[in-house]
Amino acid sequence: MKKITYILSVLFIATTLSCTKDFEDINTNPNSPSSVQPSLLLRQVIYDFGENMSYEGFVAGDLLAQHRTALDFNLFDRHALKSPQLGGNPWPIFYTNLRDNEIILNQSQTVETFAVYEGPALILKAYMAAGLTDLFGDVPYFEAFNGVAGTVTPAYDSQEDIYLNENGILDNLDKGIAAIEGYSDVIPLEGDILFDGDLNAWIRFANALKIKHLVRVSNKVDVSNQLQTLYAEGNYITSNSENAIFNFTNTDPNSFRLAQLRVGDFNNFVLSETMEDILVSLNDTRLSSLFRPFSNSSTNEFNGLLNGIDAASTSIALADYSLASAAFREDTSTLDANFITAWEVHFALAEAATKGLINADAQTLYETGVTLAFEYWNTELPTDYLSGPAAYNAVGANPMEQILTQKWIANVINGYEGWIEYRRTGFPQLQTISASLNNDLIPIRMPYPAEEEALNFENYSVAATATENNSINVPVWWNE
Repeated sequence: MKKITYILSVLFIATTLSCTKDFEDINTNPNSPSSVQPSLLLRQVIYDFGENMSYEGFVAGDLLAQHRTALDFNLFDRHALKSPQLGGNPWPIFYTNLRDNEIILNQSQTVETFAVYEGPALILKAYMAAGLTDLFGDVPYFEAFNGVAGTVTPAYDSQEDIYLNENGILDNLDKGIAAIEGYSDVIPLEGDILFDGDLNAWIRFANALKIKHLVRVSNKVDVSNQLQTLYAEGNYITSNSENAIFNFTNTDPNSFRLAQLRVGDFNNFVLSETMEDILVSLNDTRLSSLFRPFSNSSTNEFNGLLNGIDAASTSIALADYSLASAAFREDTSTLDANFITAWEVHFALAEAATKGLINADAQTLYETGVTLAFEYWNTELPTDYLSGPAAYNAVGANPMEQILTQKWIANVINGYEGWIEYRRTGFPQLQTISASLNNDLIPIRMPYPAEEEALNFENYSVAATATENNSINVPVWWNE
């Protein structure tokens, strides 16, 4: 037996040595690619990020912005932001998709036939990184997205550097545009559910993001020349037909998530008193587009609830308050995952003009933004709306408050944008919540999640110390 075994072993070794040069070819399954095609990853990143952040926008962002109130499971609504319940932890959404997007970017820069993906990947990286740092402040960025080739315990980078340094937000937007303009091959961009492969649309998207984020940092950096150039060139998103969005449907798996979950989760969120007061004061017909009359009303009235109730000691009858409209559950085909829109761009430009950062007619930009926002939310603009309390120069109001209030209204479920803009500007004025767990202070940053302390302790400790033990009351760089 030993002799036979020895002979077989020799034969095996000899055969293996003679085939070494062909080993990889022989043992690679041609029907099982070693890396995911960028077209599949691009679609996945766009959809996963848009779907998750739209859900987060409804169950968490709208609470912070005071668009909605939570009836139960509402520690987040009471500003205990370190206790997410139905939502309120967007950190893994950002990092999962930024890491997947980095795979696309690396493929586009190393495989010639994938070069068409470089510009969109850079633009998406800038878009998601901006959302991440605008919520949390300093975050792992420059070392964070390289997967196997990088570190699993990345350092935290300052928000200023993430915005302004090489390979940061603004630089990647410029590089993304340059990559698209320099692309001369004919291989199409596939998997693009935002613009169906239209590279010019990606350039408009990038310029729209530049306008948005230049305005966002305008209190820290002189951005007037860059904004004036962008405005003068006009190559940004200007109409709702150009919006960076994808549509939800009425069927799984592409319907809005609140349509898929049990009715109790949907019924946990009602119109906030803040939203009701503002819409009623403006005679704003979007009230009936975004919400439904409360069940106990015999005259189709709407009723909002003050944010942050103590559910353990407060008796609430659901029938006394207005739920979200049919667009958020029964007919989600009218709903979008919103990356950036024409109305948001026009409000940003109106703000820039009002501040004197660009030479433009601020009132016209504002009124165009309002008109586009009504159109976006499938609501007819009343003929007298822009001459009443919502007018740019309305008596008793100031133009900045008018601009930011209109942006706030339209930003329903758009991630956390309404709250971010409130933090940056103080508009519109939000209410002191009912039973605050944050000493009646409205939070001004998201806390780092508990898993960071567990998995990246050394770097987390530095960032936590810089934010007074991971406090939600410490401003981010552009808000200092």
